[in-house]
Formats: sequence, structure tokens, C-alpha cells
Amino acid sequence: MTPIRILVVDDSVVIRRLLSDTLSGDSALEVVGRASDGRIALAKIPLLKPDLITLDIEMPVMNGLETLAAVRKLYPSLPVIMFSTLTEHGAAAALDALSLGASDYATKPSNSGSFSVAIEAIPRDLIPKIKALCGAPKLLTLPPPRPPTRLRAPVQRRLEIVAIGTSTGGPNALTEVLPRIPPDFPVPIVVVQHMPPIFTRLLAERLARRSAIPVEEGSAGAILTPGHAWIAPGNFHMTVIRAGVDWRLNLNQAPPENSCRPAVDVLFRSVAAAYGANVLGVVMTGMGSDGTVGAQHIRDAGGEVIIQDEASSVVWGMPGLVCAAGQADGVYPLDQLAPEITRRVLQSRSPRTPLALKSYATLEPPSK
Repeated sequence: MTPIRILVVDDSVVIRRLLSDTLSGDSALEVVGRASDGRIALAKIPLLKPDLITLDIEMPVMNGLETLAAVRKLYPSLPVIMFSTLTEHGAAAALDALSLGASDYATKPSNSGSFSVAIEAIPRDLIPKIKALCGAPKLLTLPPPRPPTRLRAPVQRRLEIVAIGTSTGGPNALTEVLPRIPPDFPVPIVVVQHMPPIFTRLLAERLARRSAIPVEEGSAGAILTPGHAWIAPGNFHMTVIRAGVDWRLNLNQAPPENSCRPAVDVLFRSVAAAYGANVLGVVMTGMGSDGTVGAQHIRDAGGEVIIQDEASSVVWGMPGLVCAAGQADGVYPLDQLAPEITRRVLQSRSPRTPLALKSYATLEPPSK
């Protein structure tokens, strides 16, 4: 198998060496070049023909965001992973990069004082993302023969909550979905997006500015209310529990599941236990298997699960595995997910007025 060709772009000699040595230690990867700023990187791309670029954000001459914009104009399909610091500024810049078309991001260790910590972080956080974006096409272009979706007798379930799970490509996907949820949406929405601390709060703030419904980072004890969305905070599992007549959020730092904290499976299990059949689960773009077992819990309890399709996913790992497991009640392109979520929720609560639901099919994000 031909190794994945990588161009490392970073103004730090130490980071360039660290990335090059660690990435080259994996037989599936080959670092074909290094660059200390964006201008040099742009000159090397046509010569080296990399399969992927790792791109620092803070650089002299031409910074990461400027370089990314130029790469997207010249090479629109070339995967780019931003390499940012785990700081407020670094997180904000990484989110800016995702909105400009970056494929994903990884956080670089900072102020750790330990080279070994940095070396451990790269195989854990960066290499899987490189392989997901450049390995077997979208991880699951040719999934194993899947069992048919387990058919169930028609049930008039009244949906009371929407639970969304996503990872790679998720921030942009959520920006397409949550701003198209109508302001009078009658149920709460809970979301797991695989992200570290700081990132999840900034993502929630950005989504809130674009959406007609309130969006915020989840907090322990928050009471779930209709027409409100919560994003699980980085490094915490988020669950839903029944507390008297209310449903509340709970946070914990139990061990990661599927190498993730927050994990989609944890959230999905909890909503299935709290709401039974009255759950709509949604699995969107992302690498790995998180959400597959949780989707089964939702459907075993009588709820529904829909997924994002392969063509519109950055990586069809999470939704693809739900599909392969026969746990998807429907497969939709990204631009149809918000209308479908709205249609299913409203129809479950007002089954006699389907014509009134058609207006939501073309719902556009509010202008703000």
C-alpha cells in the first residue's frame, strides 16, 4: 500500500522535527516535505504532491488561515489538518479554519515541558485523523454487507428529545443543522461533538449567534427545556437524567468510551433510558464507531435513529457503522437533516396535520 504523503507546515523547528519523526515512524505515512510558513508551503505543494497538509495557525510571512484560504482556491479537495494550541485563541482560530474549509484540527501540546507528552499526543490524536481522511475512502466506502434495518411495527411515538452525535466535520455540519431548527421547536436538543475543553464552549457560542434557538455548553443540573440545544463540554460525558417532573443534564468524567470523552454512546444510552421510545437520535459525519452501540440502545427502547449520508460526510465512519449495523431508520444528505428532524418531531406530536409540516422543508437559517 502506498504511504500517505504529508507536508508539514509549522514555523517551529522543534515541532516540524517532532511531527516529521513521529509521523514517519508509522509505515502508512511518509513526510515528503516541511515548510516554515505558508508561502513556502504553497510553492512546495505542486512539486511534492502531498496527500495531506498539517498546517500551523500562527506563522510569520503567511499565517495558517491565509495559507488555508489559498490552498482551498488552488486545491479544493486537498485535506488540511490545522495544528493549534489548546488555548482560547488557538481554539477560536481552529474554528475559523474549519469554517474556511479545513478538514479537521489537532491540538499541539503546549507548556507541558515534556517531549514525551508531545510524542504520545501525536499517535493518539493526529495520526488517526490523517488515516481517516486519506486512508480507505471515507473509512467505509465499501462497508461489509449489512443486515437490513430491523423493521418494527408502526408505533405512534411522541418524540420528546433529539440527541445528536458527530465528530470529524461536525462543527460545520452542526452549523448547517442547528440554525435551521425553527424557534418554536417543541423539544430539547442534546449534542455530543468530539472536541476538547474550550473548543466546545466557543462552538456553542458561535452556533448560538447563528441560530433561532438558544445554544449553550452543557452544565450539570441544567433543566432541559423545549427549543434549546446543549453541547457536551470537552472532557466530560454528558447524560440526561429524570429528576422529579424534570429532565436534567448530568456531567461526569468516567473513563472514555471509544477513546472519546464526551462520547456519543454515553449520551445515547442515557436518553434511551430516560425517554424510552420518545427519542430521535441523529448520527452525523465523524470517524470511528462512537454512536453505533448507542443507536442500538435508542432503537431497542423503541426510538428512531437517522444518519447523514456518505456523500455529504467528511468521514463516513460513525454514520456508516450505524448504517452497517442496520440501526438507521433513514439516511439523508446534510442539507436535508434539519428539515427531516423538524418533520419527524412535529409529525410525531401533530399526526393529523401533515400539510402544516411542508413549510419546514425549505427552512433557512435566520439572518443575524
